[in-house]
Amino acid sequence: MSADSSETTKGVAFGLGAYIMWGCFPLFFALFDGVPAYEILVHRIIWSSAFLAIVVTLLRRWSPIKAALANPSALGRVFACAILIAANWGLYIYAVETRHVLQASLGYFLTPLVNVALGMLVLRERMARLQTIAVALAGVGILIQLVLLGAVPWISLALALTFGTYGLLRKQIVLDGLSGLFVETLLLLPVGLMVLAGLAHVGRSHLGSDQALTVLLVASGVITALPLLAFAGAARRLRLSTLGFLMYINPTMQFLIALLVFNEPMSRVQLLSFMTIWGALALYTLSAWQSRPAQQARSA
Repeated sequence: MSADSSETTKGVAFGLGAYIMWGCFPLFFALFDGVPAYEILVHRIIWSSAFLAIVVTLLRRWSPIKAALANPSALGRVFACAILIAANWGLYIYAVETRHVLQASLGYFLTPLVNVALGMLVLRERMARLQTIAVALAGVGILIQLVLLGAVPWISLALALTFGTYGLLRKQIVLDGLSGLFVETLLLLPVGLMVLAGLAHVGRSHLGSDQALTVLLVASGVITALPLLAFAGAARRLRLSTLGFLMYINPTMQFLIALLVFNEPMSRVQLLSFMTIWGALALYTLSAWQSRPAQQARSA
């Protein structure tokens, strides 16, 4: 087996691992019965910071982190990324707790199309014809719910917009995936510690109240970091188009978990909305596939 083939195989394994772990997140966060979403978010921040500090130490990757923290004037975009990813995490936990996993899966199905739209609006990127049709079709899918159900799928839209905007800003930051994630969580850590101290002071903290629950709260940090580290390993080894195909594993698993495990109801209108957005994703994927020869020629 050639070196390139071996690296690609490793990349696919890392990518599958990352997206399967993300896809199983509803099952994990459903275990936190009675714990508010914001408290789980606080523990995700605190314990992922601790876990990432260990990983960074083992990999001897402190140099870029120290350089970033030594230049506060350049941390504006990193802080914005931290706020966006925290909002995305908190909203996702809320969606699981309130059994709106279908809306969460729809949000992550929408994310690549939001990325395309943000690239056009913010970065002035030119969209291929099929991409334009795909974004318009996704808009129709949202309008179907708005008009026929009389409700805006706000969880889906908020998840897609926060994660899409996070991706947009993240591209403008020099830090690599691991260093960037660690700096983001470090910026949020003081707030997380203050909230945890406040909860403990008023007797509302769940940390230590139950052994199993305490283990779950601490594990939330590791569970947060592991798929991100696996994704970083995949991103270094695979083409973006390959990552794009693997990306659909996550919302598809969440969609199936919502229906088969949580028994969330799905109306015909919601199914029609999903089918419209799936059609948009099919067009987007076809456009990405057609553009591969041009991308390979530019990188040659």
